[in-house]
Amino acid sequence: MSFDLTDLRLFLHVVESGSITSGAERAFLALASASARIRNMEDTLGVKLLTRGRRGVAPTEAGHALMRHAHNIMQDWERMVGDVSEYGQGLKGHVRLLCNTSTITEFLPEVLSSYLTAHPNVGVDIIERLSTEIVQELLENKADLGVVAKTSDVGALTTFPFRTLKLVLVVSPKHPLASRRTTSFAETLDYDFVGLAEGSSIQRYLEAHASRVGKRINYRVRLRGFMAASRLVEDNVGIAVIPETAALRCKKSMNLRVVRLTDVWATRQLMLCVRDFAHQPLHVRELVEHIREPTTPPDP
Repeated sequence: MSFDLTDLRLFLHVVESGSITSGAERAFLALASASARIRNMEDTLGVKLLTRGRRGVAPTEAGHALMRHAHNIMQDWERMVGDVSEYGQGLKGHVRLLCNTSTITEFLPEVLSSYLTAHPNVGVDIIERLSTEIVQELLENKADLGVVAKTSDVGALTTFPFRTLKLVLVVSPKHPLASRRTTSFAETLDYDFVGLAEGSSIQRYLEAHASRVGKRINYRVRLRGFMAASRLVEDNVGIAVIPETAALRCKKSMNLRVVRLTDVWATRQLMLCVRDFAHQPLHVRELVEHIREPTTPPDP
């Protein structure tokens, strides 16, 4: 074969981004060089790997097959790097971690900071997804590690307890719901919302539950971040459903009322899940042990 790990890594970046230009940027290659490498791979294998369209590129059936093998090869490479790096320095491991909005903002910063400080040769990509998407990508070998709700069907994936997430309602003291200690999510849907940006996993989760009771969320404004959303809630622009940890943090500097949601789904047990844990690269196994819920044994 006249292509190498750089070509395989480039191909994965191109497929994941849906663009040769973006894939080249992620692989730190010039566009002309990246295009030439893709053509060389297709010429070597004697088959088209990508279909080109107005909206970017997508893998052909042969491209999907190469993608699966490329993921396995890169994983084996990183496993080797992790095992050998105990005896030397200079090679870098990489972890692709999938999780929801709340995990990214509320739980990962502190635990990841200490892990990355202790492992200077490891990098972590964090990608926001819904639980069902996370499981699927792990099973398809498109990611190394994920955080999902305990209720998710994870198939043959290995799971470890992670954290407990509680969603609550935040409202202005002037809002009609401000005097309530508890409320159902369905009741909140009669009011305007301050939501997170479109595509946010927590917002998609809430929209799905609104749909289940035959309603929809009426957004007055959507923006990024629980802090920014809470600022507008404080001014009575609308109400918001956010993690309890974020609500209590915002309440320290804002005039907010926190109302507990009575819905069972508002409290979620989060789980780390990984494919074939015992055969993961050393740096992936160490990350799992570092960020999993303390003093709790893994599920069988």
